[in-house]
Amino acid sequence: MTSIPLSKITITDEVRQAVLTAVDSGKYILGEQCAAFEEELAAYVGMKHCVLSSSWTAAVFLLHRAMGLEPGDEVIVPSHTAFPTIEPLIHWGAKPVFVDVDETYCLDPAAVAAAVTPRTVGIIAVHLYGHPADMDALQAIAERHKLWLLEDCAQATGATHRGRKVGSIGTASAFSFYPTKNLTVLGDGGCIMTNDAAVAERVRMLRDHGRKSKYVHEMVGFNLRFNEIQAAAGRVLLRQLDEFNAHRRRVAARYNERLAGLVATPLEKPWAEHAYHMYVIRTPRRDELAAHLAAHGIGTGIHYPIPNHQQPAVTALYPDLPKLPHTEALVGEILSLPIYGDLPLADVDFVCDRIVEFLERSA
Repeated sequence: MTSIPLSKITITDEVRQAVLTAVDSGKYILGEQCAAFEEELAAYVGMKHCVLSSSWTAAVFLLHRAMGLEPGDEVIVPSHTAFPTIEPLIHWGAKPVFVDVDETYCLDPAAVAAAVTPRTVGIIAVHLYGHPADMDALQAIAERHKLWLLEDCAQATGATHRGRKVGSIGTASAFSFYPTKNLTVLGDGGCIMTNDAAVAERVRMLRDHGRKSKYVHEMVGFNLRFNEIQAAAGRVLLRQLDEFNAHRRRVAARYNERLAGLVATPLEKPWAEHAYHMYVIRTPRRDELAAHLAAHGIGTGIHYPIPNHQQPAVTALYPDLPKLPHTEALVGEILSLPIYGDLPLADVDFVCDRIVEFLERSA
């Protein structure tokens, strides 16, 4: 049977050699590889400071602390996003204010503007699936109300908004290196980026027990550090990122060509360059189609089946959350198809053939 996974990591000999070199170095935590990876990441995105941490969630947890998030503060977020987007702010006692998304699956600026209250301190713009949020509109709202604007770039490394890399536009940004991401480090990992040297320094200290030197702890911190082996892998994979992203766009173009008029395909705005972390279609027969594809060895996913404003952990804290019609409708229809940096176009055609087959049989 054909086996086409939803996602896959491409590990080259250069990656393997970089990892072995880091293993043989005898230095494993926050050493030269980590420092170089931070410098290279910051240069790639176009920010002054990059701080690595053990995951996206950990990095943003520290960033919220460094930026002074307090209990009772409100942060506007999309409900349609991975749950970790909201975990760090909840841990600090802030309240997520959920709003609906637009046709790109990113924050609807009109909904954001309507959700601002005197308690609002910030906005988290999620570049979901790899498509940039409407940063011009969101920046205007943030500036009007003196709010910070955090870019969640976990799924969008390498995407651009009007020619600028996502992650270089807001007050700060955060990236994930989880194995399925466009840029991975072969395990968990993440970073924050900012142009504010003081914020970056606080995050650096907080990730390493609140210190700058080994035995002087200037604040109570955490152990949320990064390691040399993953940094070594990440440095190689960063150099390959644009090539892999370009292929993802070729894969998406083939899907678009083959599936046009059959299912709802992803929208890409003229001002955006989509990174296609995921290729997400919509169809009212989603579950049947997923089962049909699985029967032919094709992996699919649902990102995400339960909106965060309906998650039990959230409704237990905030029982009176608003309805979000667009979000609640789309979660019943979305289906992620296979896409990764070296997916053969012949496999894309096989997936499309099976979708056409399903639709013709069920017409």
